[in-house]
Amino acid sequence: MQLNNYLFSLAFFLLFTFCFSQDKRARDYGIQIGIFKTGTLNSITDVEGVSVGHKTIIEGAHIRTGVTAIIPHQKNIFQYKVPAAIYIGNGFGKLTGYSQVKELGNIETPIILTNTLSVPVASQSLLTHALEKEGNENLRSVNPIVGETNDGFLNDIRGRHVKEEDVLEAIKNATSKSVLEGNVGAGTGTICFGFKGGIGTASRKIPESLGGFTVGVLVQSNFGGVLQINGVPVGQELKKFTFDNAVLNDVDGSCMIVVATDAPLNSRNLERVAKRAIMGLAKTGGIASNGSGDYVIALSLNKENITALAKQSKFYESTVLKNEAMSPIFLATIEATEEAIINSLFAAKTMKGKNDRLVPSLPKDKVIEIMKKFNRIKK
Repeated sequence: MQLNNYLFSLAFFLLFTFCFSQDKRARDYGIQIGIFKTGTLNSITDVEGVSVGHKTIIEGAHIRTGVTAIIPHQKNIFQYKVPAAIYIGNGFGKLTGYSQVKELGNIETPIILTNTLSVPVASQSLLTHALEKEGNENLRSVNPIVGETNDGFLNDIRGRHVKEEDVLEAIKNATSKSVLEGNVGAGTGTICFGFKGGIGTASRKIPESLGGFTVGVLVQSNFGGVLQINGVPVGQELKKFTFDNAVLNDVDGSCMIVVATDAPLNSRNLERVAKRAIMGLAKTGGIASNGSGDYVIALSLNKENITALAKQSKFYESTVLKNEAMSPIFLATIEATEEAIINSLFAAKTMKGKNDRLVPSLPKDKVIEIMKKFNRIKK
């Protein structure tokens, strides 16, 4: 009996290590994307107040899925709504809550990322979360924000294995510390450029002379194209890219992108920020294919504006950054999005899933050789 327990524990440890353990990130190899410095954690959680939680679901040979929750701040989000905008790069997706955000310019729940067929249960979970919050006893309308990508190649997606308690656990587990990347949460079963994709994050700290704001990005990478890293044609050099190899002709997928900043922005300028995140995706070689759902949710977490929005008044008094001051935030968003996607690839591990399908991780040793060949490694 003791031997069986030992073997089970060993097997679980090896599976956890193989599938979850965080490798070095792109910067640890000398790959420095962009001109702005990163935040302390190089993560969306560098934006004050933001926390991220995962629920990873790996069971048997066929279940490879999960949930990622992004919590904008620690107050009651329905009562302290967050200025927001959503931009659709390509609309082959199921983003719940879009129309009300477009109409009113804010969000009132955490953001949940999961797989395509789990959007309804995730929405239901956010309703539960909101209705049970103290101060929300009289709620009769809630606008849940849920995004998705399709993990059905590695995961038994038709089994709909994500449950309400999984979503609530991801919210409960949220932390403002370093975000685990790769094969975790909503990125457990995803694929990117023919390699194992997943969750990735990055941030930028804009110099004080340009505003001193922080921009953080989190992605759920699950799309195709021709991989580029910091301008280097890595996919071509590896001879593994969309439309060249029959195995990789399935370019469809999706990419969910969440951008957060402490800059005081209204929904109009947040939509402009969200558009720039798609530029960051393009810099990695993503093409927003016909069947790809590429969505960006952008949030302004300026404390004074969130508090002002919550006040019981007919008038909303806020400080809003001028258009002329937006360009540094645009660049920071592009850089952080590009790096977050690359980090998702560097962190992800080779995974076997449904029907014994195997998706390899990015061959980092070969990638580093290619980056050196193009003189794009900084020592």
